[in-house]
Amino acid sequence: MSPGADAGAVREALAAASDALAAAGVEDVRLDAELLLAEATGWDRARLAAEPEAAVEAGAARRFGEMVRRRVRREPVAYILGRKGFRGLELSVDGRALIPRPETELLVEIALELEPSTALDVGTGSGAVALAVADELPGCEVTGTDTSTAALDLARENAERLEIDGRVRFERGTVPEGRRFELVLANLPYVREDDWASLAPEITGYEPREALVGGADGVEAIASTVPATVAALEPGASLALEVGAGQAGEVAELLLDLGFGQVEGRQDLAGIPRVVLGSS
Repeated sequence: MSPGADAGAVREALAAASDALAAAGVEDVRLDAELLLAEATGWDRARLAAEPEAAVEAGAARRFGEMVRRRVRREPVAYILGRKGFRGLELSVDGRALIPRPETELLVEIALELEPSTALDVGTGSGAVALAVADELPGCEVTGTDTSTAALDLARENAERLEIDGRVRFERGTVPEGRRFELVLANLPYVREDDWASLAPEITGYEPREALVGGADGVEAIASTVPATVAALEPGASLALEVGAGQAGEVAELLLDLGFGQVEGRQDLAGIPRVVLGSS
């Protein structure tokens, strides 16, 4: 059955979608099919599993078919659904900003560990890190910055919808002039220019390139931005940078050269040094 045909029963709808997605090169075909069908029907995945012979009504079948066609074109599921979970927050996501990744939660964990009263999130994108820090550290005054006006619009929309807008300030740029922070968090572009073409179509075809590519060696954006963040740190403050695989050593050397007295790496769940933390 093609994605545009009547879906029939849940079992048939999922089987047809899984076949179409597999033919398109999608990896997690069953999971993606279930997420899309749950969205189209308004049912949760538990009900889909419990009622495989339940009929999918015509309107839901049409919605499901359109979503499957988008996924066949390798559009990310998060963009199709329009949302992505991040540390318990449900964020609106679209092509204005990157889809929040699980490894980026390390930045929030560092904030919880250090408990700053002021924090700056550089390259805030959808606002994921800034909003999570504000949500989990109510006493922290959080500022998020981005060079993309479109991304900032999305971040502000998320803050308003989540009712966190009163505790987070979003500003255009990188480091606000004349202000200092106890903690600076940054998820800057770190993909090498030569690696871009080899990334998954979900990334190269849909996510904003300028938020991902960090120059020829992948650390140019980090190297050019970090010196300005140092000037924005309170005495004894810390800087945490998300980095790509294999970049932690070079970024750690950069922080040592800038005068950080203590520098360490933090691994993500895959065991990759993903965050470099410097303390002055």
